[in-house]
Amino acid sequence: MNSEQRIEFKPINSGYNRVFKLGKLSLGLVVPIENYDNASIPSMQRHIERVQLAEKLGFSAVWLRDIPFNVPSFGDAGQLYDPFVYLGALALQTRQIALGVSSVILPLRHPSHIAKSAATADQLSQGRLILGIASGDRPEEYPAHNIIFENRGERFRESYEYIRAMATTSPTINNSFGHLHGKLEMFPKPVSDQIPMLVTGISQQSEDWIAKNTNGWITYPKAENIQRQLIEKYRSLSRAASLMEKPVMEPLYIDLLPDDDASPTPIHLGLRLGIKHLRNYLKIRRNIGVNHIALNLRFNRSDPETTIKKLANELLPDV
Repeated sequence: MNSEQRIEFKPINSGYNRVFKLGKLSLGLVVPIENYDNASIPSMQRHIERVQLAEKLGFSAVWLRDIPFNVPSFGDAGQLYDPFVYLGALALQTRQIALGVSSVILPLRHPSHIAKSAATADQLSQGRLILGIASGDRPEEYPAHNIIFENRGERFRESYEYIRAMATTSPTINNSFGHLHGKLEMFPKPVSDQIPMLVTGISQQSEDWIAKNTNGWITYPKAENIQRQLIEKYRSLSRAASLMEKPVMEPLYIDLLPDDDASPTPIHLGLRLGIKHLRNYLKIRRNIGVNHIALNLRFNRSDPETTIKKLANELLPDV
């Protein structure tokens, strides 16, 4: 990297700055913090208390999901609550932990509503919002909204452009979502000059578009060599587009076993393993350029409180 390029990620808001640091790895948790392996619908028991415990223990973020319908083939209703309503509740029940959504399905909502809801959550949390964005991977939801699934890539880009415009003064925008010519203003504005937005996967976009436009990348877990190559390519494209590094985040389902030495075995988008092998996995991910891992305990068979305390005690001092 030459002297004109940044050696740190560009600061955006307090949540983004807390979670993403160049060359380092932070840990977060996916809400709900509970096991619901045998059902698509979680109990949501003690959900606020567990988020507060995660904050007290030092986790850098909690992550919500945007799942409008409980699609049988998908088999996961997420945290049940609308993410923006839930963000407002968590903003007033926590103080420091970053509040993320991974990810809002842009084509299924009008971007004016997303922009206002996101800026509101950002203001209520004093700049702790991180907004993951995606085009959606459940075709059944599109006819329910009377939207064509095959058009989601174009709608994603236009929604993104609309949301970005709403953070500016006297916004102008002209696309299929609406027309504004600088005479209307949307309030509130984000705490900083923008809401940090990270794209999930490819979301029907080109690699160049992702590298140029968004504030980071959320990619699902893959084999080490493949993940390393993908991250290196993303970072190279980001530097070429904007002369700056951008962070990478990875979600990971885990089932943390009582045997600390238990070898890893694969589960859906994650691993069943002991804490020693999880620590090694995290070190490898940090070394290949992952900056944040959001741990999902849906398949975790041990008590949630016991598990997150063990994760905090054993792993947070090392990341």
